[in-house]
Amino acid sequence: MNSYLKGVKKQFLYYKMLGEKAMEQLQEEQLFWQYNVESNSIAVLVNHIAGNMLSRFTDFLTLDGEKPWRNRDAEFSNQFQDKEEVMKHWNKGWSCLFTTLDNLKDSDLEKIIYIRNEGHTVVEAINRQLAHYSYHIGQLVFIAKMLKNEDWQTLSIERNKSADYNNLKFSKKKDIRYFTDDL
Repeated sequence: MNSYLKGVKKQFLYYKMLGEKAMEQLQEEQLFWQYNVESNSIAVLVNHIAGNMLSRFTDFLTLDGEKPWRNRDAEFSNQFQDKEEVMKHWNKGWSCLFTTLDNLKDSDLEKIIYIRNEGHTVVEAINRQLAHYSYHIGQLVFIAKMLKNEDWQTLSIERNKSADYNNLKFSKKKDIRYFTDDL
């Protein structure tokens, strides 16, 4: 199971990197842009993602993942004045998540934890959050890509460069490695 913890940490780091590389391409005011009143800005997505991380991963093994101090509804309004505040909150959430993952042991993985009184194994809870964060980070990246339009710098394989990427991958010896190791 140690490979599970190692792999899931790399997967979370990958999504953190995608979000950060998308936000780095934007002007500060673009972090607060909304398509319409029903849409979230990137700043609001960051507020929700980090708020969820803080709730879920604080006292992860001992307290319900939906903490009494969390105000989920408030996460969907802008709480920030500038990019520095956005990034500080983003990093606070990720720090909480990675501190928890770093302290987990293989023997913890089958323990039952609760989210809103619903039991999950630790593995199930981690997988649930990985899917949740990748969903919202995909939204964040999509917003950034729309805002940058033709100035967007891709975060993955460049358009019409799949063959080059595959040639590079297949030129290497077969090995056990994680797909993000080259990033």
